[in-house]
Amino acid sequence: MGRELLEKLWLKLLTKKNNYPDIVFIGQPNCGKSTLFNAIAGLKAETSNFPGTTVKHTHSKVNVSGRILNIIDLPGTYSLNPSDEAEKVALTHLFLEKPDLIINVVDSSVLGRSLDLTLEIIEMGCPMIVALNMVDLAEKKGVLTHVKKLEKLLGVPVVPTIATHGRGVKELLEAALDYLDNCCAPSSIRWSRDVEEKVKELEKAIPDDFSIVANKRFTAVKMIEMEKSYFTQMLEEINPTLKKNLDLIREDLEKMHNAPAYEVIAAERHHLALKIFEETSQVKRGAKLGILEKIDDVIMHPFLGYIILIAVFFSFFFAIFKIGGPLEELLLSPLSHFRQFLSIELGSGGLYYVVDGFVQGVGGGIAIVLPYFIPLLFLMSLLDDIGYLARASFLMDTFMHRIGLHGKSVSSFILGFGCSVPAIVSTRILESRRDRIITALLIPFIPCSARTTIIMALVAFYLGPLWALGFYICILIILGVLSRIISLFFETPSPGLILEIPTLKIPSLTNIMKKTYFQLKSFILFAWPVLIIGSVILGLMQFFNLDHVINIILSPLVEKGLGLPPDLGVTLIFGFLRKELSLIMMLQSLGVGYQDLMTVITQQQLIVFTVFVSFFIPCLSTVAIMWKEIGKRIAMISIGLNISVAIILSLLVRLILGL
Repeated sequence: MGRELLEKLWLKLLTKKNNYPDIVFIGQPNCGKSTLFNAIAGLKAETSNFPGTTVKHTHSKVNVSGRILNIIDLPGTYSLNPSDEAEKVALTHLFLEKPDLIINVVDSSVLGRSLDLTLEIIEMGCPMIVALNMVDLAEKKGVLTHVKKLEKLLGVPVVPTIATHGRGVKELLEAALDYLDNCCAPSSIRWSRDVEEKVKELEKAIPDDFSIVANKRFTAVKMIEMEKSYFTQMLEEINPTLKKNLDLIREDLEKMHNAPAYEVIAAERHHLALKIFEETSQVKRGAKLGILEKIDDVIMHPFLGYIILIAVFFSFFFAIFKIGGPLEELLLSPLSHFRQFLSIELGSGGLYYVVDGFVQGVGGGIAIVLPYFIPLLFLMSLLDDIGYLARASFLMDTFMHRIGLHGKSVSSFILGFGCSVPAIVSTRILESRRDRIITALLIPFIPCSARTTIIMALVAFYLGPLWALGFYICILIILGVLSRIISLFFETPSPGLILEIPTLKIPSLTNIMKKTYFQLKSFILFAWPVLIIGSVILGLMQFFNLDHVINIILSPLVEKGLGLPPDLGVTLIFGFLRKELSLIMMLQSLGVGYQDLMTVITQQQLIVFTVFVSFFIPCLSTVAIMWKEIGKRIAMISIGLNISVAIILSLLVRLILGL
């Protein structure tokens, strides 16, 4: 088994393309790694203040002084111990791809903590440079770092950078080129004598034909750290003698230090990191709190913080409506006139249905979806860049525990307001599978950008913003109830919250625009074609009367159960592809323009339709990613849960409104 793995590794290394040097960016969450990567690569990666957002590494080729470099942004990771999915992604790339250079991005404002990962990378013996990021923030905190002294102690080049302003980027790339041309391995890290002796003892016990990782020292250290892991079980089968030596060395370390062996290694590394920090940094005392720190005290206040949280949510909601509503009205009029022109010119033949479907797909995206979608993306990116999303998670921790989760799930829920797909992927940051399953099952109930468009374009536009606001409040209540019910199926409670709060900072308009563009581009390239194709297909179905067949089949649910016009049955099928399709096709199926909708549908039917579409089966991409990330069984449960909740709530809403 071990030999087969080694052969695959060698095959990977021998077939690797060496056209361009691979430079990997690695760092702890919130160190500004992705921001620094973006400053070099442009619109190539998504940045975030919240731990774990960068869940997949991103590649980009850049031209530096006439040379092409392949730069790679790995997920944020606290260590090289594979304790979660993000760290496994980083480890896989470091050990299998063998980068030519590692750029370790560290947050200089918390240098003592950041150096733990730096020392671990140095243990690998790979060529590396340290990007000492956020030096401006460190100076505001009164921390001054002596760069040359830090270079000497670490044995690797250190380049100060300010990623948000692009400072130090040129110097970092120049240092990278110089280091690639004159590459040398960093000096080894040495610990206290008793620990060092045991590490060397295990190094000698590792046979020459053993499949090592990086080097013998790094392999020995990791073997000591991986307490009771799958690796140690496999080692028992591959090399029982080495397994016996490993157990004896662990026992000796535990007796000498009265602590588990993996804690001894971690303590050694952390002690050395703090020692280097103390020797290279000067901390000025008595500095006054800056304006951002004072604002942060208010935002995180145990009472005022919740009032601000509610105010932010309301402001977020009304800003989207106030921007999207007038834009929607402005754009709908020319779209309606153009459709009338088409009906006169093309008559009622098959060509008219195809062209009209195409126009409704394109025009619906422009006039109905984008007016709400763009401000939603912009405001989400703004809150993200400021650092408020992590604070919202912290404030919501108590409430989340009451419904069976903890505050870390809030980040996934917040992402869900943009799109359910990245929200489900982000559940990787949750330590327990229990929390991952519950959070993933709840995410499809969050009004994503598509559902928000439907709520804003129907409920808010026709009935007023207060109706839509009430809709959101009801959704939050339903989420709490569902979470509590689902939690009853799990015996173990949710673990406590371990969440890093990033420093509050002034938002960067450049970063916000980049992230908004990145997500908008994804909609234009993926979602919009689905809207157009779906609308054209519906047009053809109407021409051949195939839509009536589907409407008849769904009539018991749509017409008799929900009290909706029977023509809306077909829209539910297409809503599985993209939720916005339900809105576009609603108008298309009823054969009316947006401004005439309320002449063929009642207020009660409008609300029931919105409720059903909002909670109905997740879209195709959401089901696919849930299948991949959580498993087929959970994806099927999610489909059944959403359908059941949609039917129950829609019938309940119809009953209440009827009374």
